[in-house]
This record gives sequence, C-alpha cells and structure tokens, in this order.
Amino acid sequence: MYEQFKTRAEAVSAEVCRFTTKSEALEYLIGFLRREGVADTPQASALWADCSFLEGLDRDTLRQVAGVKFDVTREGASQARFGISQMEWALADTGSLAQNSTAIEQRLVSSLASIHIALVPTSGLLPDMPSLLVRVRPQDCRYLAMITGPSRTADIERVLTIGVHGPDRLIIVFVDELGGTN
Repeated sequence: MYEQFKTRAEAVSAEVCRFTTKSEALEYLIGFLRREGVADTPQASALWADCSFLEGLDRDTLRQVAGVKFDVTREGASQARFGISQMEWALADTGSLAQNSTAIEQRLVSSLASIHIALVPTSGLLPDMPSLLVRVRPQDCRYLAMITGPSRTADIERVLTIGVHGPDRLIIVFVDELGGTN
C-alpha cells in the first residue's frame, strides 16, 4: 500500500519518504529544516504541534535547532515557514492524509505555514475512504481534516496556482515504529 500511496501523493506534488525508526525520521527532519533555512526569524521558523512522535524525545535538544518552536498560536503559525503535525491516517487509493483536527493547533500548523511536514505512522496507512470512516469516532472527532497534496487552485482564469489557500509544499514522512490508531 505504501508504494500506491507514494505514487498517488507524488502525482499531486507531495514529497513522500519513509523511515523505520523515530530517530531516523528525526535526523531527516532536522537535516531537512536546516537545508531549507530554518531560523528564529519570522517566515523562517518551524512550529511543531504536540503529537505522539514527540513522546520520549528531548524537546530542549530540538529547541537547539534555531527556529524550532512548540508553543502553537495563531500568530506563530501565520509567521512560521514550516508547520509540523502528525496525521493519523493515509489513504493509499488517493494519496490523501486524514487527521482528527479537533485540536486547533493541528489545523494551524497544517494550513498556515508555507511548508507542511506531516508525520504519519505507517500503521495508519489504509486502502481507501471506507476503511477510514469505520475508524473515525464522531463523538471524538469534531473536525476531520483531509489533505491531498499542497494547496492548489485554478480559480483565477483557470491557471493552476500552488499555495494560495495553504502550504505550497507538503512533505509526508512515514515512520514504521510510530504507533497508530488502526
């Protein structure tokens, strides 16, 4: 299913990679942020929403990467270049991500930053929408977010424009050892 997801997601301009361990994924993330110029200035910082990926990691060590922050606010998210969140599910047939985004922090980092980095437990990879819908509990999920590729529109004279209503890049990082809600 991973290869099918990767093919579908990359067809809509997402960037997809997979790691066995959290430490490998973290090493990749830190390297990616540094290569892309993360810094402690507006429009260059990274805002990381609380998630299970962070459990057991030393946030002080992560804060030493200049520009990485964990206090998610609307203002901080609008000024961040990178938004990092954990998605619960990925749909192989469409290359889409799905998340219980009842917590506003999840929505802020995934929609206001220009680059959204989505962490996904490989165990959350599902074949299709019906497989997702049997897992979603309406009493716990008041806001289900679906993301398929970077933000795009062709509203303006039918010219495709990327990043108008959200991130212009979507980086999807699957992590095998990250628990899921399967």
